Amino acid sequence: MTHTASSPTRPPTPEEVGASYDELGPLFPLIFGRTALHIGQWSEPGAPAPVRDLPELSDRAMDRQTDWYTRLLAPDADTHVLDIGCGTGGPALRIARRTGARVTGITISRTQAAECADRAREAALTDRVTFDHGDAMNLPYRDGSFGAALAVDSLCHMHDRPRALAEARRVLRPGGRLLLTEFTLRGRPSREQLAAHHGMWISAPLVTVAEVLAMAEGAGWEMEQVIDDNANMAMTGEVMALLYRDRHDEVLDRLGAEATARLDASMPLLRSFNRDHLGHAVFLLRRP
Repeated sequence: MTHTASSPTRPPTPEEVGASYDELGPLFPLIFGRTALHIGQWSEPGAPAPVRDLPELSDRAMDRQTDWYTRLLAPDADTHVLDIGCGTGGPALRIARRTGARVTGITISRTQAAECADRAREAALTDRVTFDHGDAMNLPYRDGSFGAALAVDSLCHMHDRPRALAEARRVLRPGGRLLLTEFTLRGRPSREQLAAHHGMWISAPLVTVAEVLAMAEGAGWEMEQVIDDNANMAMTGEVMALLYRDRHDEVLDRLGAEATARLDASMPLLRSFNRDHLGHAVFLLRRP
């Protein structure tokens, strides 16, 4: 720094304050934002305790998203909900706690299925929440078994999306609703960016909103609502990139040097792809 720095034991002079902002001014729009130069309101006053770090901020954001999905789907205590591609089980458990609904989750990952079962036991919700290992393109349930379903960020992994949509329709009762989210393609990404995305998420080729609508109609669904969720997708990508950077030593410890080296090479491409080319849409469908 070119100016004389103040000491922690004495207040700065006006000249020191001015000199510091003169020198560091270009930094603040990069690390704070452009609209102001003060603390942002990440948690509303009176809400649960403010978050302390990016992982907590991410958890809060995902919980708010789950709650939004739940309001859109609107299950009640008499509804049996199917969570298609249930991940690690958090949304299924949250839906059951907040609505009283029964929830069955299904995942293609045996590790996730075991983790989900453990979480249900820890939450004392095994009477209302169960998890299965299985294929969403060949669901192991009878016709009309469920009153509602959701498939959050899971259709992208399925090589036959129309079949998955038809299977979801089969296991829902008439009038049942499916909340579906899908990653969509925007613009013209490079081949390297697309490769980074597919390498990270093991996903099928990306589709457009129009293609999802056509597949849903072809599978016999009626469309109730389509919601653009691109802004949340972009922010999630930014937080993911920052967490990867900040927790790089933990990533290395868990995944090993070879896998981490591959991620190191792809993360800048993935970050730019998420920001500029990856969309996210929410579809609320109804079985006639």
